[in-house]
Amino acid sequence: MNTINTDKHTETMLASQAAGGSKESFCSLYGLYKDKLYRYAVYRLGDPHEAEDAVSECVLAAWQRIGQLRKPDAFGAWIFRILHNVCAGYIAGSIRHRDSLQSIYESDADSSSAASWQGSQTQLSIELQDALAQLTDDERTAVLLSVIGGLNSNEISRITGAAPGSVRSRLSRGLAKMRAYLGNGEDNE
Repeated sequence: MNTINTDKHTETMLASQAAGGSKESFCSLYGLYKDKLYRYAVYRLGDPHEAEDAVSECVLAAWQRIGQLRKPDAFGAWIFRILHNVCAGYIAGSIRHRDSLQSIYESDADSSSAASWQGSQTQLSIELQDALAQLTDDERTAVLLSVIGGLNSNEISRITGAAPGSVRSRLSRGLAKMRAYLGNGEDNE
């Protein structure tokens, strides 16, 4: 547990230095969060290329706003809130352009990049994507921010605007649905 406190202390120190303008400290923070941010975006958006773009947009916005970070010890929740909002923008854009995007996706279905990405996914990853697809948007957000982001219900509450109790309920329901789906496999369809 001492390692966890030391890691949190180091992260808080780096966030404080980054808020003061230290590029090196911000880069170190990015190094701590880049994999979690990317995993969240991939699961949220369902496309690795959009996920990369969303994380890039998030990190750029975070760097531009790091001086506004009021609580260095809340850096993780702060950067995930930015990413959550960026992903929401991508999803809203996808909904607005669904017809045109669907024709693009259909024409790209046989492209080598889509085939290579799908070919590189493990069966477990595919099953997790399927299990996440069984959840409501609110449940999926709570699960991803908790499991991938490592955020607690209060931090998720600040990101989503839902009460902490609602977040805990969504998380509990979402995880139960995923357990049931993964336990039963394709039988749920």
